[in-house]
Amino acid sequence: MFSPGFARHAARRYRSRGLDKTAARMVAFLESRGIEGATVLEVGGGVGEIQLELLKRGAASTTGLELSPSYEAEAMRLAAEAGLTGRMTRRLHDIAADPAGVAAADVVVLHRVVCCYPDYERLLAAVADHAGRLVVFSHPPRHVGGRVFVGLTNLMMRLRGREYRAFVHPPEAMLAVLRSRGLRQTFAGGGLTWRIAGLERS
Repeated sequence: MFSPGFARHAARRYRSRGLDKTAARMVAFLESRGIEGATVLEVGGGVGEIQLELLKRGAASTTGLELSPSYEAEAMRLAAEAGLTGRMTRRLHDIAADPAGVAAADVVVLHRVVCCYPDYERLLAAVADHAGRLVVFSHPPRHVGGRVFVGLTNLMMRLRGREYRAFVHPPEAMLAVLRSRGLRQTFAGGGLTWRIAGLERS
């Protein structure tokens, strides 16, 4: 699913169009809360577009965690083009499986990640425990259209013999995990295909 070809396509799209609308709204939320000098942890950051944009807006450093090695070459190429290689770190690491193996950060970002992980409670608990100030994440809406789209995606993956599966987790239950660890929601946004939740440390 997340092949080098997919990574090249993502990098080309970012070079020509910049961030997608949902990612741009997530960055705007973080910028509005103050990103200057912040450390950023992005879970499942792909080729690192959000990390680069936050660095350009004053973040001190970013760490991107990935489960697939396919993104690394394109991510580092984009960082080099932006002159930001020294402030961006990339790691292959599952924060839900090994929370202790990752340092905490001021800000944690998850864009189109929760829908790829079966155990949202474990993932978001680890995220909350690593967030000093802010968490922002995107997720598919749990309406009929969203469920049908994810169901068709999973059917296509199954027919092609691929292991990837998508999930439409209950939004309120996801937020409850974060609230139980001292975060409160201060932003909600997004469109028909993706919702955004922004939370701050109480």
